[in-house]
Amino acid sequence: MASSAGKIAVIDYGMGNLRSVWQALVHVADGRKIVVTADPEVVAGAGRVVFPGQGAMPDCMRELDARGLRSVVIEAARTKPFLGICIGLQMLFEQSEEGNVPGLGVFAGPVRRFPAEKMIGPSGEKLKVPHMGWNRVVHAGSHPLWSGIDDGARFYFVHSYFVDPVDRACIAATTEYGIPFTSAVARDNIFAIQCHPEKSAQAGLALLSNFVRWNP
Repeated sequence: MASSAGKIAVIDYGMGNLRSVWQALVHVADGRKIVVTADPEVVAGAGRVVFPGQGAMPDCMRELDARGLRSVVIEAARTKPFLGICIGLQMLFEQSEEGNVPGLGVFAGPVRRFPAEKMIGPSGEKLKVPHMGWNRVVHAGSHPLWSGIDDGARFYFVHSYFVDPVDRACIAATTEYGIPFTSAVARDNIFAIQCHPEKSAQAGLALLSNFVRWNP
């Protein structure tokens, strides 16, 4: 039987249906136990942590604090393999233009809204915000989580805001939507991505599989 240290905790702070994240992880986990949990002790005892989310940043931060999860998320991001997904990427930054709300400050830099005046596609068409649908993720350097995934592979996005890291060395991928934006960051034991790997077919499953086996 797997020890608690072998568990993968998916943090549930009440924002979004986490079943698709759980199902995708179970599919690639080779029998490792996947738990969806709002219990800080379970998160603290897990071997690796997935921090997903969807919705508005102010609501997400409020619910995270209401469940007493802030400090355990910051500690997990400091000490164990940690995967942020969508809002789980944005919450790692210092401040969001969405509600002018502070984030967790794990990475330096703001979260910005797509600028309306630059939402023009390659053929001159007006691009909608939120950015919704499939788009290319271009790797910025190599990383173990990109193993077996083509540079420029398409992933599924749903978002109106993007992170703008102060430290450009942490950028792990970029995507073009009117402007080039940071679509993944990585540092030490943390990898966080703006798209939804659990909704991104084989490329997404490959990324989750890489995370499950990653030993930073």
